[in-house]
Amino acid sequence: MKIAIVCYPTFGGSGVMATELGMSLVNHGHEVHFIAYKKPVRLTDLNNKLHFHKVNVPDYPLFSFVPYELALSTKLVDVVKNNSIDVLHVHYAIPHAYAAYMAKKMLKEQSINIPIVTTLHGTDITLVGNHPSYKTAVTFSINKSDIVTCVSQSLKEDTLDQFEIKKDIKVIPNFIDINKYMVQQDLCLHENPIPAKEFIISHVSNFRPVKNIANVVKIFYNIQKKLNAKLIMIGEGPDKLLAENLCQELGISHLVKFLGNSNQVEKNLCHSDLFLLPSSAESFGLAALEAMASKVAVISSDSGGLPEININGETGYVENFDNVDEMSRKAISILSSKESLDNFKNKAFLKAKEFDISKIVPLYEKTYQDALDSIK
Repeated sequence: MKIAIVCYPTFGGSGVMATELGMSLVNHGHEVHFIAYKKPVRLTDLNNKLHFHKVNVPDYPLFSFVPYELALSTKLVDVVKNNSIDVLHVHYAIPHAYAAYMAKKMLKEQSINIPIVTTLHGTDITLVGNHPSYKTAVTFSINKSDIVTCVSQSLKEDTLDQFEIKKDIKVIPNFIDINKYMVQQDLCLHENPIPAKEFIISHVSNFRPVKNIANVVKIFYNIQKKLNAKLIMIGEGPDKLLAENLCQELGISHLVKFLGNSNQVEKNLCHSDLFLLPSSAESFGLAALEAMASKVAVISSDSGGLPEININGETGYVENFDNVDEMSRKAISILSSKESLDNFKNKAFLKAKEFDISKIVPLYEKTYQDALDSIK
């Protein structure tokens, strides 16, 4: 099967998942064509089965804002025609599903009927998509897709609650390659056979306000008052400076390392004991799943899809995103003894195995076939 995948090429969860999915589909014998305004950060080793097509948006003085949707829909038409694409898989309703529908209409004029699979990831629904300026277009784009999937049951419920959706929505969760994390765990054990003298607390995100970076720092501040610990902050974003300033105000800068963006998060997480993710909104919680695959216990908010991954009292704890005191107390309780910590870590890993890519890719393959069958 020849599949075209449209995604954001950044470090965000949707782009990472789309890229990992595409590369895995190639390993399953399919031909995959990525389409984006730049090469996705996780996309490596292009070959005769794995391709990238850049969307070029001309800078024309007539437009106050770059008309990306127009350029994308035109590129989609070209890629579908020139490569005999069977299925379009777009990640994010706006602008990708909207552009895909326009491409589909243009292709139909040329007697080419292409099915659209749209995957909803979260902010395209809960944040951007729900804005009055976009809501009508988002609703239209979802309903005009041939098949719609989303990454959690929580997101499905939010979508059906906030939009007038006529299509069935299929839940296909995000995933990880568990083997990659197992290999890294062995490497970490070989490199550091002697346990660290302090606990390693970690956080990974794009440092947007929704991630509650200040609460990450505050929770760690409470932990380090009771236990010998260090905090690793992985990622970049608008609230990074806020976090750095708060660390300085609290006098803990010497205990906190900001590592920036990373393509190999598992190398940093394998040394961690506890992961913090107090997001005010989280449609799935990929960062938490990556931590769990690294045998790291998780303290998270109970927002969105997080309770579907982080099982309260087993893999870690979930709490209201703004309840710093309770999150701190539960974090300290997990770290209180080696037996307690090992128990949470092992259960976190076992839960993560349920989301291995080998179990998820076949679900997408069936979805593509269903999409093809729907247009016959």
